[in-house]
Amino acid sequence: MKYVHVGINVTNLESSIGFYQKVFGVDPVKVKDDYAKFLLDEPGLNFTLNVCNKVEGNQVNHFGFQVETHEEITAHNARLEKEGFFAREEMDTTCCYAVQDKFWITDPDGNGWEFFYTKSDSEVHKIEHPSKSNQTEPSNNSCC
Repeated sequence: MKYVHVGINVTNLESSIGFYQKVFGVDPVKVKDDYAKFLLDEPGLNFTLNVCNKVEGNQVNHFGFQVETHEEITAHNARLEKEGFFAREEMDTTCCYAVQDKFWITDPDGNGWEFFYTKSDSEVHKIEHPSKSNQTEPSNNSCC
């Protein structure tokens, strides 16, 4: 397999193209009145934007990029903040049975994007506030 394909519905193609140009760091390879396509070699991703009149609810939990080092997290976060994005950081957090450094951004239609580095495995699903408690019980809320 060369590419993973993800197609999402968007209500405003222009603002979504602008958002994803900044996130991916590349221009779309194809743009039509109701469609745009980004093709990334690293990671192999065929990502399309499909215009619809209304996007209701979150049909997916979130999207994300797993990187290989903490330095990559820092670099992507700094790059996107320079582009005007607010990133919600979660450093040294336990989530999805792993200890991770991560940050989140949100696209114009409310889809969450996570950039994360996995430091190690964990025996617990999620720890809510490791600095405030010793909670090790799994949470029903999604974290990853």
